[in-house]
Parts: sequence; C-alpha cells; structure tokens
Amino acid sequence: MIAVLEWLSATAPAVALRRSATLYMFVNTAHILAISLLVGAILPLDLRLAGFFRKVPVEIVAPFLSRSAGIGLAAAILTGVCLFCVRAAEYAANPAFLAKLCLIAFGLLNILVVHAGQAWRTATTVGILRPAIRVSAALSAAIWIATLVAGRWIGFL
Repeated sequence: MIAVLEWLSATAPAVALRRSATLYMFVNTAHILAISLLVGAILPLDLRLAGFFRKVPVEIVAPFLSRSAGIGLAAAILTGVCLFCVRAAEYAANPAFLAKLCLIAFGLLNILVVHAGQAWRTATTVGILRPAIRVSAALSAAIWIATLVAGRWIGFL
C-alpha cells in the first residue's frame, strides 16, 4: 500500500501541483466550487424530499438538482484525487480523511438505493413523496453535512 501511495505522489500531476502554488490554488478552488455545487444542490433537494417547501414541485426540481449534485460530485472526486496525490501517504493516515471517504461511500450508497427505488420514480414523475424517500433525504443531508465537517477536519489533524 505504501508503494502505491508513494507512486501516486510521484506522478506528474502530483509533482506539478507540489511545484506550483498557483496550480495547487486553482485545483483547490475547483474542489471547493465542486463541493459547493454538490452541497448547494443536494441540501435543497433533500429538504424538499423530506417535506419542506411543499409549494415547490418535486417532479420539476428533483431531476435538475439531482443532476447538478451529480456534476458537483464528479468534479469534487476528480479534483479531490488530484489533491490527494500531492500528499497521498499523509492523507491516507489522516483519520478525518478516512472518515470523509467512508461518509462519501455511505452517501453514494444512499444515492444508489434511492435512485434505484420506486419512491424516487414516483417522486420525480408524479410528485408524491413516500415515507422511505423522506427518511433517505434526511439521512442524505446528515451524511453530506458530516462529509463537509470531516473534510474541514483534515487540515486540523
């Protein structure tokens, strides 16, 4: 495992990010923007699915916010991998980073379960919210907020 982490830290993108404070700043900024898109889309969606903002039609906002969150997630993963490679061994030993990875995995699992279920199809086609989707939405909000906390915690350990 150490050999893989050292290899990641020796890749050209990792070396370029370490050598250029400007490049690192831009990738870090892109990571923050991607996280903002993810959380900025997922929290309103989760709140609506949990039963708040009842005047907002679920069948209209859910597909848009879900896709927006997906784009943010993809960009956050891409930029996050770049940032991880800069100090792979150090991050791999950081408990907050490991917690963040576990929370992301749990969040992705929740997304897969929700999107594969009938409750999601019902919500996005006719706007009826079943209890299962309300619970999943509350869980999702908690997971992604906890992921943000873990991500911020990385720098303090």
